Amino acid sequence: MTSTASSHSLGDLIDLVKYPLDRPESPDYWASVMTARNQLRVDGCAVINDFVHLQGVAALNQEILSQKHTTHFSNQAMNPYFHFEHDPRFPDDHPMNTFLERSSGFIPGDSWDPHGPMNQIFRAPEVIEFVAACLEIPGLHCYADPLAGLTSNILEPGQLFTWHFDTNDFAVTVLVQQADEGGLFEYVPNIRGAGREGFDHIGKILDGDRHGVKTLDLCAGDLQIFRGRHSLHQVSRVSAGSRPRHAAIYAYTEKPGVIGRMERTTQLFGRVLPQHLEAEKARVRSDELAD
Repeated sequence: MTSTASSHSLGDLIDLVKYPLDRPESPDYWASVMTARNQLRVDGCAVINDFVHLQGVAALNQEILSQKHTTHFSNQAMNPYFHFEHDPRFPDDHPMNTFLERSSGFIPGDSWDPHGPMNQIFRAPEVIEFVAACLEIPGLHCYADPLAGLTSNILEPGQLFTWHFDTNDFAVTVLVQQADEGGLFEYVPNIRGAGREGFDHIGKILDGDRHGVKTLDLCAGDLQIFRGRHSLHQVSRVSAGSRPRHAAIYAYTEKPGVIGRMERTTQLFGRVLPQHLEAEKARVRSDELAD
């Protein structure tokens, strides 16, 4: 991979005046943390507006554009659990057998310049500490998956990322380029939980019911921390005449050395690496929820 970006300081990318990540003892820092904590406690979603400033957004988008040719696009009909085949254990109208279009792409983690702005934000200790504080977690590690740890989700005009659940407990994203129309983040907070799949409510949402759906019209530079394991969510269709939607996805884990599942990795990136094969041999489920 060729180098696509020169090294930036954290202040070249993030608004350290508004969000003083370099001064974690400051009142402004903890005000931001407490605001995010309160949002996460209410419905599992926190938005830190203008976290990445305009120059930082431009740098991120330039790197995304430079690596966009490596995007793995797919157009599939899937259920919210990333399954693609009918399950005879459930009725035809059950969420497990409701398949909706997913048409989007991901730039894989091995596309990025190690010293580029995408990696600099992802691996900055100040960012990791801030996200952990917002989540009320003692510490976090960069997701060790070589493809899914650091990615960019791409929605071209006409594409959408339909209703689904995440396999990880939380996701950290920065919107880099918003669509002119469409491409809105929508979610139903805590629609399922431990021992509670919530199939009835999920089925209604998949059938077009908007009860409980929240919509975020995010702006470029906004940082979002989202608990997507228990909250059904989607990015709505980007309008045909719109510019593409670009989002940076920073994945962190509470334990070091975590590698993603082969099936989901193949679905999102079209390939797996030797690390995925080794990790699959030692895989242990973290919960009994449908994936």
